[in-house]
Formats: sequence, C-alpha cells, structure tokens
Amino acid sequence: MINFIVVTHGEFGAYLVEAAEGIVGRQDQGVRAIATSSRLSVPEIRAKIARALRELSSPDGTIVFTDMPGGTPNNLSFPLIKDASRVEMVSGVNLYMLVSAFSQRDCMPLESLVSKIVADGQKSIRDVRLMFLAAAGSR
Repeated sequence: MINFIVVTHGEFGAYLVEAAEGIVGRQDQGVRAIATSSRLSVPEIRAKIARALRELSSPDGTIVFTDMPGGTPNNLSFPLIKDASRVEMVSGVNLYMLVSAFSQRDCMPLESLVSKIVADGQKSIRDVRLMFLAAAGSR
C-alpha cells in the first residue's frame, strides 16, 4: 500500500484528510498530516517530517503532499526526500487529489499514481461559469 504524508501551513492538511475520508472512507493506516506553524521551530518541523517518512516508509512507496511550491512545507520536505527511494512529492494538494490518491492507493504503482494525482488535481481546477456555459451550449 502506498502511504501519504500531507505537510501544510497550519492544520489545512488535517482538514483535507478529514474531508477526503468523509468522501471515500476512513484511511486507518498510512496517512499522516503534519502542520507547520510559526509556533514551531524549523528543526522541530523538519524532525516531524523525517519521523513520518521513517514511520510511513513502504515498499510500495510514499507520497508527500505539500500545499504550495516554494512554501515552508515544500522547502522543508524536499531535502528529506530528494535522494530517498520510493518517495515522491506533489505540491499544490487539493481535496480532489487526496480523494483520487485514497481511492487508487492499493491498485496503482507509485509512478502511475503520482501521474494520476497530478492530472486529477489539475482537472479539478475550473472556472465553473465557463464549465456550465460550455455544457449549456452543447445541449
């Protein structure tokens, strides 16, 4: 089973995990949310991420999700995973991406799942007005 670590500013990741579980079902193992906060030092946050990487290491792989490229969660996570085997990192996490990841974690290899998650995340970002106008025009 592919495991997931969601590293975000504040409790955003924990809420995303909770919402995704509400849609696809509880993920009893292999999922952890880590919050960055100005109340924690950089070494403390880095240690939490490193511990999660050790504890959620899997022969099937681990995916680290961060909330935005260039942000603290991304910048603290990448040095810890850049040389790691079977660990990938995806930035810009959204609810659709986690729903996709939770739904497919047992039936896709790591590399394919990463590609699917990225595509699904991009697909979920829409100008809703244009989407409905296009649908109405096709009737």
